[in-house]
Amino acid sequence: MAKDTKEKILTAALDLFSQKGYEGTNIRELSTSLGLVKSGIYKHFESKEAIWDALLDRMIAYYGERFGSSEHLPPVPDSTEEFIAMTMRMVELTIHDEQIVKTRKVLTLEQFRDDRARELATKHFLTGLAEMFRQIFAGMMDKGLICRDDPAMLAFAYVTPISALIHLCDREPEKTEDAIGKIEAFSRHFIATYGVK
Repeated sequence: MAKDTKEKILTAALDLFSQKGYEGTNIRELSTSLGLVKSGIYKHFESKEAIWDALLDRMIAYYGERFGSSEHLPPVPDSTEEFIAMTMRMVELTIHDEQIVKTRKVLTLEQFRDDRARELATKHFLTGLAEMFRQIFAGMMDKGLICRDDPAMLAFAYVTPISALIHLCDREPEKTEDAIGKIEAFSRHFIATYGVK
């Protein structure tokens, strides 16, 4: 029962923090959204900062399980079509999974206030993605699917525009379908440019 309540608190905190930011949310609002009194929150977390830290830990685990990371790579594709399909699965997940969208919003808001949020934003929006794709591209080179090149530079060139379009979906949801179409077109162009003929 206590574990369920902790999870509910973290879910409500993610909702509120993604809308109002950490500073814009107080414990009273959080407890009210759950139908609890403030002491009900403090029974599970000693402070708002403790909720924040637990929420960041939960975000890291959730993202890693569903999306992958440089430590938990998806399998290296066996074909360029499989690579494009893998990319589009990742894009669909990151654009449509409510927890991941809220996490991205929280990190975007809080990266200027909190060092840990800044590090996670950099990792999830750029460096972690680039490292994951560096390893995928190195594996694809070994399989003869793409031309030999610097896999780190290819990864940087690949993930940066995709990440920018994903952030566009957060800011302007009405452009989501267009952004997904552009990502697929870019992925196909990238493979046409770097794929082995």
